[in-house]
Amino acid sequence: MKLRYAMVCSSNQNRSMEAHSLLKKEGFDVASYGTGQHVKLPGPSLREPNVYDFGTPYKHMLEDLRRKDPELYRRNGILPMLKRNIGVKTAPQRWQENAADGIFDVVLTFEEKVFDMVLEDIHNRSHVYYKSVLIVNLEVKDNHEEAAIGGRLALLLCQEIESTENWEEYVDEIIVNFERIHHRKLLYNISFY
Repeated sequence: MKLRYAMVCSSNQNRSMEAHSLLKKEGFDVASYGTGQHVKLPGPSLREPNVYDFGTPYKHMLEDLRRKDPELYRRNGILPMLKRNIGVKTAPQRWQENAADGIFDVVLTFEEKVFDMVLEDIHNRSHVYYKSVLIVNLEVKDNHEEAAIGGRLALLLCQEIESTENWEEYVDEIIVNFERIHHRKLLYNISFY
């Protein structure tokens, strides 16, 4: 079975893009999105993030940060992250503005507030297709190490869903087995387009 997947995080493009990159390499039909108002990348201090509009090419962000302080952004992992992102897609997309263009079978989020936002967004759409969508939250801390672990876990979960003939019938079993094996609690909901 060939399903469509969406990876969604807040605004920094790390967790969702790590998962997107891994799934894309494995041949999955996958997209990724953020839900914030802007793309926010760490800056020289917590009070000085680098803020970009969704749609700003990753290449532009990379060049901008190389101009500002290449050593800082190499050391904190932002430059390598942006290089990875460039290899996945041109620019970040915002869920609320772009996801309505596509119908996904599985939407994977990486923090509970994003799970709630996606669920609310899908519930507020007009349901014309009567097609089910599985929304799952895999809680992942927002740092490079955890994003790498979360990306691998997302891939394993999606591989399990993909290999199941009828995920709707076996979703509870898939989730329980994943939680038992990986010691991660998942939130999930089935909604409709």
